Amino acid sequence: MLYSIMKIKYIVIALLVLVFGYLIWQRIAANKEKNAAPAPAGKGKNAAMAVYGTVIFAESFADNLNLTGTIEPDEQVEIRSEVSGLIDQLNFSEGSRVNKGAVLVKIVAADLLAQLDQAKTRTQLTSENERRAKLLLQKEAISQEEYDIASADYRTAKSQISFIEAQLSKTYIRAPFSGTIGLRSVSKGAYITPTSPIAKLVKSDRIKLSFAIPEKYVNRVSVGQRISFKIPESKETFEAKIFAIDPAVDLTTRTLLIKAMADNTHNKFVPGVFVNVILPLESIDDALMVPSEALIPIQNGKKVFIVKEGNAREVIVETGGRTKDKVNVLSGLTNGDTVLTTGVMSLKNDVKVKVTLR
Repeated sequence: MLYSIMKIKYIVIALLVLVFGYLIWQRIAANKEKNAAPAPAGKGKNAAMAVYGTVIFAESFADNLNLTGTIEPDEQVEIRSEVSGLIDQLNFSEGSRVNKGAVLVKIVAADLLAQLDQAKTRTQLTSENERRAKLLLQKEAISQEEYDIASADYRTAKSQISFIEAQLSKTYIRAPFSGTIGLRSVSKGAYITPTSPIAKLVKSDRIKLSFAIPEKYVNRVSVGQRISFKIPESKETFEAKIFAIDPAVDLTTRTLLIKAMADNTHNKFVPGVFVNVILPLESIDDALMVPSEALIPIQNGKKVFIVKEGNAREVIVETGGRTKDKVNVLSGLTNGDTVLTTGVMSLKNDVKVKVTLR
């Protein structure tokens, strides 16, 4: 029994060796046949390498910086009371337009009115005392000091009236500017304090665009410069004008904050929305635009391959701005050069190439 098992084992091993040997022989035979076959036309040792290329010509190029910005209202304020008290009147509708100076909220002021009546009565009394003291002083019936005391009482009473009237004016909460009033946070009869938010007032007939640019572009923007922007879900492009530039770069983000103003009389823009800002940096009439796939990163910059007398030539280039699929080359190329766009990673200097233009 043991002998039979061993015999079967050796037979299986022998079969496996034969199968592997046959496979190895097949691979060796295939390689010999491949090496012995004649090279196809254009594939020999000195044959030209087939590549694609494009001829570059000077063209117009607008170098733009695409940024993300935020729409801000021209003016915005949280309406609050300067004094504490019960709300007597709410004179606005949520989402309505209000004019500058309009009374939005009236606070109960019965106690202040009572104090005002009391102060007016005291003022009348001190006024009469001051008048009598003046007559007596002229007759030398009282001293100058006595008259001064009567005069001071009269002035104190008048200032008390002014103080109470100022407090009364604070019970009328007015709109600081014309705009749209938002959703209210209080109701009539509620007790409010200076910390109680009432509603938000927004002026947005003009809007501000707030955005930041990298520090390397700080010398390429100026007040009065026009920019373009787009809002989400719209293909329309709008214009704005820069009106303010932060005087210092943010040390954390290494960016410079900029604000631009745009018209919003038709209420197309909603404050708080993100926008795509297009900041024009420069416009070039004779730019050499190279397909981005032609550029090869190297240690000290970038290079491209061009065609000279049927051979690939390596050229170190300096690049500038870019579009979606092209890069502006500032130096290294001339108008009419043929730049290679495929196989560039495997190309070497002076290699023969056969170029197909596209």
